[in-house]
Amino acid sequence: MPAEPGASVAEPPLWVVLDTNVVLDLLVFGDPRAQSLRLALDSGLLRPLATAAMLDELADVLSRPFLARWQVQPAAVLAEARALCHQVEAPAAKDSGAPRCADRDDQIFVDLAWSWPVRWLLSRDHALLDLARAAAPRGLGVLTPAAWAAQQAQSATIPGDST
Repeated sequence: MPAEPGASVAEPPLWVVLDTNVVLDLLVFGDPRAQSLRLALDSGLLRPLATAAMLDELADVLSRPFLARWQVQPAAVLAEARALCHQVEAPAAKDSGAPRCADRDDQIFVDLAWSWPVRWLLSRDHALLDLARAAAPRGLGVLTPAAWAAQQAQSATIPGDST
C-alpha cells in the first residue's frame, strides 16, 4: 500500500558489524565514546549483524575474571547482545576475497562485513583498524566508534545527536 502524501517512509537500517570490544563498550562499560553509536542503534538507524561464533566469543569474554569488577550478569549481557543483533549464518571464509586480518580470531568480523552489504565495521582493535584502507574501495568503513560518531556528526545524519 502506498504511503499517504507527505508521510515519511522509514529508511531501512544500515548494517554494521561490531567487534566484541565495541559490544562491551555499549553493554558493559557504558563508554561515552560509544554514545552516538548507541543512539543510532536504539533509533534503528543501524542494525548490527552477528554470527554464532561472534556471540560465542562474547560469552567467553564475559566469563573472564577481569569483568568481575563491573558486576555484570554475563547471561543478561549476552541476552541483550542477542536481542540487539540480527544473527546470521557465518559466511564461507574461503574464496570471499576479504582482506586477511593479522589476528586470526578477528577474521570472523571481517568475513561477515565482507559478505553482507555492511556499511561499517566498528572496532578499537588495531588489527581490524589496519584493514581500513583495503576495505575502503568496497565502501566498507573500518573505524572506531568515536571516529564513526565524528564522521556522522560532520555529515549530520544521526537523529537527535549534537556531537
